[in-house]
Amino acid sequence: MVDLQIAVWGPGAEIVPASVLLVSVKRGGILIGAFDGSTLIGFVWSFLGRRLDQPMHWSHMLAVAPLWRDRGIGEALKRRQRDAAIAKDIELIEWTFDPLQAVNAHLNLSRLGAIARTYEINVYGEIDSPLMRGTPTDRLVAEWWLTRPHVTRRLTQDADRRPRSRAILDAVSAIHVGDGRRWPALDRIDLNLDERRVLVPVPANFTEMQRTDHETALQWRLGVREAFTHYFSRGYCAVDFLLDRARGDGAYLLAVADEP
Repeated sequence: MVDLQIAVWGPGAEIVPASVLLVSVKRGGILIGAFDGSTLIGFVWSFLGRRLDQPMHWSHMLAVAPLWRDRGIGEALKRRQRDAAIAKDIELIEWTFDPLQAVNAHLNLSRLGAIARTYEINVYGEIDSPLMRGTPTDRLVAEWWLTRPHVTRRLTQDADRRPRSRAILDAVSAIHVGDGRRWPALDRIDLNLDERRVLVPVPANFTEMQRTDHETALQWRLGVREAFTHYFSRGYCAVDFLLDRARGDGAYLLAVADEP
C-alpha cells in the first residue's frame, strides 16, 4: 500500500506508513484492497472519528493504480467501504475532494450520493505532488449518509442514464465561462441568484491546467472558491454533479439545504 501511494500521488506526497495503517485497522479503521491476483491495484482507507458527538468514519485515502483506472474499481471500493461501515453501526463517512476534479465530483455526488455543504480553503497547505501543486489545496467535504434514501437511490440507479428533471435543466449558472487560447476562461461570477437551484461549472483536465497554465488554473480556483463559499453561506448544498463525458467538464447542482 505504501508503494501504491507513491505510484498514485508521487514521491513528494505525504505517505501514510504501514505502521499507522495497521494500528488504525486494529482500532476500528476500515481498510479494503482491490487485487489482480496477488497484486494490489487499489485501496480505500478510513478511520474512526466523531462529529457532533456521533461516531463516524473519515475516509482519508482512495487510490487506484494508474493502469487500472476508469474500470469502476474506485466505486466498487467505496461500496465495500459502505457495507463495512454499516456493519459497524456507522451512519456517516466524510472525506475531502478537490472541487475542480470533475470525474471525482461525478463519482462522489452523482454515483455514490454524497452531498457537500462545507468548503475548506487551502486545507492541506502546499503539497509537493504532481496532482496538487500550483494552486491552493481548497477542498469540498463530502458527507455520505450511508442509509438515507437519497444514497440508496443513487446506488441502485445508473447515474449516467438517470434522466435529468426539468428543474435541474433549468437551473441557473453562477459562473459564466468564456473562450481562452487553450483552456476555457472564467468570465464572471453571479452572486445575486435567488433560484432554488444553482449550477457551478468546472473545467475539464484541471490537473493538466495546473501544470501548463498556472494563471488560468488559479483564476478557476479562486472563482470556484468564491461561488461555493457565497452560496453555502446562504444555505445551499451541492447535491449532484452533471458530467459531460464527451468534454470531460461538468457542473455542480446546488440546492437549498433542505434538499435532498
